[in-house]
Amino acid sequence: MLSDLDSISGNKILLNLEPNRIRIADWLLNHSREVDEILNHRGALLIRGLGVRSNTQFARVLMSLFASELLPYNHRSTPRTALKDNIYTATEYRADQEIVQHNEQAYTNVWPMRIGFYCQKEAEVGGETPIADSRQVYENMPASIRDEFEKRSLMYIRNFSDIDLPWQEVYQTSSKDEVAHYCKQNGIVHEWVDENHLRTKQVLPASRVHPVAKVPVWFNQAHLFHASAIGESLSLALKESRGLENLPRNVCYGDGEAIPDDVIMEIRRVYDAYKVSFRWERGDVLLLDNMLFSHGREAFEGERSVLTGMARSSQEYAWT
Repeated sequence: MLSDLDSISGNKILLNLEPNRIRIADWLLNHSREVDEILNHRGALLIRGLGVRSNTQFARVLMSLFASELLPYNHRSTPRTALKDNIYTATEYRADQEIVQHNEQAYTNVWPMRIGFYCQKEAEVGGETPIADSRQVYENMPASIRDEFEKRSLMYIRNFSDIDLPWQEVYQTSSKDEVAHYCKQNGIVHEWVDENHLRTKQVLPASRVHPVAKVPVWFNQAHLFHASAIGESLSLALKESRGLENLPRNVCYGDGEAIPDDVIMEIRRVYDAYKVSFRWERGDVLLLDNMLFSHGREAFEGERSVLTGMARSSQEYAWT
């Protein structure tokens, strides 16, 4: 039974297995349903000692535990390298950069409900993948911010040109007709500013109710997309050289009004207050319900290799 889990910062999410004492296939067969229940309600599980040794093996583990084929990384927002079987490297930002808490693809109307991480090599210093309970973030968000976001929704604005990711990589196609079709199917307003400059706008909710746990969660990427997220000096330089409307990404209220910087700072403070961290060990597998828990990355020194895979499209669920 998996009910006797160890705690990390008060959260019972760590499952320690004895290395070399289990066959992975047998363990998956015996515990997949139980793991699914843990993720549906607790939201996170760190498995240590399972004995995963390759990205191919990691893919099989995820497909078994998630009872689903793995999803391709479409409508992208960060650079990654695709491996076999829809396994990807974690976001390839510089080692000295922190990646703040976020729920994967919460900036879209379709997202993965499950996400898994596998540590091939832990960093010498730092490199943790902290997580935060989206229910706690929602409950502890100042009511004035939460109410305003829920009332007005959010508009995500992206510009694909010569900075940030090119539209061909984001939409995994070189066909403008295919981009237009995708945007129409997903409620995205798009325009071609020039021959190779695509601008998109999409209005989405700031919070949602989890379809299984039936609880509200904070589920957006306002604090990542906001112009202030790239730092004051770079933000100012880009605004002066490109104009606010041409920033690679930005977010405002759904009616187009700007979100004040201090609101974004308060959102980040709440995330920081509720994030939980652990030291990676080689072979660790971290499983998350992508709505119930966000994730991030600390800056690091030395080599680090963490892989990721996603499953179960939100489109497969009934929403009320």
